[in-house]
Amino acid sequence: MTPPSNNSALPGPDDILRRELNNGITVLARENFSSPAVVVSGLLRAGSLLEPPEKAGLASFHSSLMMRGTEQHRFDELYEEIEGIGASLSFGSGGHTYRFSSKSLAEDLPQMLNLTAEVICQPTFPEEHVERVRGQIMTSLQMRAHNTRSMAALKFIELAYPDGHPYGRSVNGYLDTIPAITRDDIVSFHKNLGPHKAVIVVVGAVKAEEAVRLVKDALGQWENPQQPDILSAPDALRLTTPRREHVLIPGKTQSDLVLGFPGPARANPDFHAARLANSILGEFGMYGRLGDAVRKAQGLAYYSYSRMTGGFGPGPWRVIAGVAPEKVEQAVETIREEIRRIVDEPVSDEELAENRAYFKGQLVLSLETNEGVAESIKLMEMHDLGLDYLCRYAAMIDAITIEQIQKAAANYLDPDAYALAVAGPD
Repeated sequence: MTPPSNNSALPGPDDILRRELNNGITVLARENFSSPAVVVSGLLRAGSLLEPPEKAGLASFHSSLMMRGTEQHRFDELYEEIEGIGASLSFGSGGHTYRFSSKSLAEDLPQMLNLTAEVICQPTFPEEHVERVRGQIMTSLQMRAHNTRSMAALKFIELAYPDGHPYGRSVNGYLDTIPAITRDDIVSFHKNLGPHKAVIVVVGAVKAEEAVRLVKDALGQWENPQQPDILSAPDALRLTTPRREHVLIPGKTQSDLVLGFPGPARANPDFHAARLANSILGEFGMYGRLGDAVRKAQGLAYYSYSRMTGGFGPGPWRVIAGVAPEKVEQAVETIREEIRRIVDEPVSDEELAENRAYFKGQLVLSLETNEGVAESIKLMEMHDLGLDYLCRYAAMIDAITIEQIQKAAANYLDPDAYALAVAGPD
């Protein structure tokens, strides 16, 4: 597929069909006959925010069991039918949503949509698979306890989102919560899934109207009067003092650290300015300013970069680094200096120009595949960005100023009030 070369080639109102079904599902379809494949990408409004703290990991546990058998197919039969036509189907959960995706030949799309509907509406959660998956989760959590990067990330969210904020809990659960989850809990949790505000995107070698019809045939009759309200996360309070903690993992030769803050939600007006600030700080090129200062100039870290995740709520804005244990404090101070610099000083014209070009180039690359197009369309619908969002994107990025970048950085970053988790040896 040739990358779009101008706005007229970008997915937009002229070639994305949007239909709302009577049961609350929004279907979006875009045709692409350059290959015989079709991608389906969907989301349901349910996730770990609906689980009680004492059952942390329930949503993830539940989503791992959805394809373990249905009223019509046993576990092995389901996979044999999907693999027999060279297709794929997967489910996963997050804080606010369940995600599912499939890929198949266009001729097999009706079959795949029917199987998707079957998994969503008729899972059986066989007891033997409940225990098998529980064992797999427990093994992964035991491995997590010995992984410095994973434990630093886990401790960081607890520090950055205190006082019971749902973002402060692991979506994968804990060694003491997974054993407490029963099959009845899983069956009951499934009642949270419903069609209201669900989004299904179909991209590929199928006529758009036909794609909508096929989705309607498969899922248009699905109803769930028990579906709870749309999930929303509470605001996260700005940190006012440093919150630091060390997770001791004996026998390790490296420490991992995560230093950061609650960041912007996707709906925040300064989201894109914050993204540009993050890219300059620790993403562009060889990890931006952090890569230059922490890794290249001083040799303090094996890697050092920043990440910002803006979703339905105030997702984390983090600096992540792998450091020799004796260099942790020096690395922390250098990271804080770079945070202070991007908060206190305007970025350069050159940095702004480079990162604008990088953002616009990344958009083009992300649309080279049906999967990328489907994901972009789903994002637009999730966050009410409008079907013309991709067409407006370049102008939006070009309109961001140096002053807006500095202000966005100051809105969320503070070199003197942060959450810091370090995991490793003494």
